[in-house]
Amino acid sequence: MRLDEQHAHLAEAMAERGLWPERAPWIRRAVEDLPRHRFAPDRLWSWDGSAGVYVPVDRAADPGRWAAEVYAGPDAPAVTQITGGRASSSLSCPAVVVDMLDSLLLEPGRRVLELGTGTGWNAALLAHRAGPGRVTSVEVDASLAAGAEARLVAAGAQVAVQVGDGTAGWAQDAPYDRVIATYAVEEVPWAWVEQTRPGGRIVTPWGRLGHVALTVADGGRAASGWMQGLGMFMPARGTGQGAPFHRIRDRHPLEVEGPFPRSLDALAGPEGGHLLFALRVLLPEVHITTETGDRGGVTAWLHDGHTSWATLAPRAGTDAGPGAGVVARQGGPRRLADEVLRAWTVWEERGAPGLYDFGLTRTEHEQWMWSGDPDGPHWQPLETAAVH
Repeated sequence: MRLDEQHAHLAEAMAERGLWPERAPWIRRAVEDLPRHRFAPDRLWSWDGSAGVYVPVDRAADPGRWAAEVYAGPDAPAVTQITGGRASSSLSCPAVVVDMLDSLLLEPGRRVLELGTGTGWNAALLAHRAGPGRVTSVEVDASLAAGAEARLVAAGAQVAVQVGDGTAGWAQDAPYDRVIATYAVEEVPWAWVEQTRPGGRIVTPWGRLGHVALTVADGGRAASGWMQGLGMFMPARGTGQGAPFHRIRDRHPLEVEGPFPRSLDALAGPEGGHLLFALRVLLPEVHITTETGDRGGVTAWLHDGHTSWATLAPRAGTDAGPGAGVVARQGGPRRLADEVLRAWTVWEERGAPGLYDFGLTRTEHEQWMWSGDPDGPHWQPLETAAVH
């Protein structure tokens, strides 16, 4: 299948799933005019699960596999850079790109600041809507910035690509009407708020599991808004991700094993994302990965990136299907399964809010999450303690 055919096939797949926003038809037109493969570098990276490493996929050596990485589906990113064995840049999955552009509420003529140029595809889509000379994009990696700039020029997109730390924004061209980040932050940089006009909009991934849209208040004293959608995001460059699960487990043997009094079915499927997001709010250091088996049983792997780990899995002797009994296995100084159970209980006691019930407020000196009412109680991370 030719690249243009794969491009069209992906567009139809997104249409079948209702992923093209009705209120922003310009987004589909922009994607159609600026196909994804025009912004993919000649070397991509594919995860080899059996070896536990990323392997290169070169366009010249294997054009079919390269194209398959670019057009793997609405929810599939294409990894474009590996640093220290981990993915450090990607051509983001189409569904998330579209969802975030929809959340930006971008109109022609608006001045836009993008943080994280990457391949340049998102910047090109922004320029398609905002117009020539209206988009400034900041990229911390000079080599990525140069590649993106070349692709943008080839596509006829007039974007000012700057090399710099996105945390500082780009004050030289401020103020902006819209600010959008392509990487996740834990705390929204105050510089982004300062560089956005009152009434302007900031869209950024938060906590690596979802993105938020903030509106800057009159006077620029704060920015506040609601979570907009789920999605996995890379953190800001230089953000410590800690050790992976298997290394922590290798260093800290199993210490505690016992029943876990919850069905893991609640973590599965799209609805499971709401609980996982709440757990992320309450336990920001705990990484949770889930997998649904062939019979429907869910397994979860937990770790804190440093010294503690846990697994939640169907109990041996069950059919491992939905509703099966769950056993928790834990190692390291923290009891992560116990912490998750506590956070799960807190979420239930507070009415089990979904992702779209949460919001975020940023002022110059603090940031907090809330649910339902921006002026209501703050959602603070739970206090945790090591067992020894």
